[in-house]
Amino acid sequence: MTASIAQPPTVLDDAIIRNAEATLETVARAREAIHSVIFGQENVVDQTLITLLAGGHGLLVGVPGLAKTKLVETLGTVLGLDARRVQFTPDLMPSDILGSEILDEGVDRRRSFRFVKGPIFTQLLMADEINRASPRTQSALLQAMQEHHVSVGGERHDLPQPFHVLATQNPIEQEGTYPLPEAQLDRFLLEIDVSYPDRDAERRILIETTGAEEHKPNAVMNAETLMNAQRLVRRLPVGNSVVEAILDLVRAARPGGEALDGVTDKLLWGPGPRASQSLMLAVRARALIEGRVAPSIADVVALAEPVLKHRMALTFAARADGETITSVIGRLTARLAG
Repeated sequence: MTASIAQPPTVLDDAIIRNAEATLETVARAREAIHSVIFGQENVVDQTLITLLAGGHGLLVGVPGLAKTKLVETLGTVLGLDARRVQFTPDLMPSDILGSEILDEGVDRRRSFRFVKGPIFTQLLMADEINRASPRTQSALLQAMQEHHVSVGGERHDLPQPFHVLATQNPIEQEGTYPLPEAQLDRFLLEIDVSYPDRDAERRILIETTGAEEHKPNAVMNAETLMNAQRLVRRLPVGNSVVEAILDLVRAARPGGEALDGVTDKLLWGPGPRASQSLMLAVRARALIEGRVAPSIADVVALAEPVLKHRMALTFAARADGETITSVIGRLTARLAG
């Protein structure tokens, strides 16, 4: 007897439709509130929102001064989340993030250990310049990202819900840093490139952020409405054509896999099944922030690069020939778009 193959939901029932209508309106207002404060970074804002709606963590890559910290602060306010920022440095210890046990002495002179929570016990954590911390400290954070709890002194301590990490990296200053290993990079749903704003956006930044008053966003959502939106994302229908497009793309991005001619020999390693899972959730979240209840192949093409580029590596020969991950992904998505 042949086992049945699980299928994603392909239809909407009445309950999902009602939930979707309310969530679409709320997400649209949150998106507008964020854009009213963060100028010239539309793609960055949208991809960060996609990351959070999909229930994942994001890696923001960009030079200093591009409002990465301001973005996280704004997200915390608009989404109604408790947000904290930790500046990663080479001397940062795991206990500085997770917390530690201290010895207390009561009035009866009895001594006992008490756990003091670290900054990781928040709903939205900004890990600023994560690659400046030692591998040991990076691992402590990334383990918590995966398991949503920490263990200190043999005791388990659950993290708040929801729990998201938005980490930043400076792409040009690598001296004294500890690059994230591939297995740890895979924990991030998206790698989000933060580029320079265009001239009109920078003019608006100059005018609106250097006056006596600065616009402050209002809370549009809270933790419960965000988690409700995350549950909705997982229930949105996905057509078989989108599922097949995700499989075609991810499997073609692996060495020795189902790649195009001229691509397989350029790849040192490629994305695993977690990339397919990430892309499946991300395309649903992208549809939601754009006012749709079902993703399309266009969503797969749009999110292919931020989902895949930190999960792939080129051979030395390919890099010597001037090949880039972006160009390889471009060739793979061109086949889907065609």
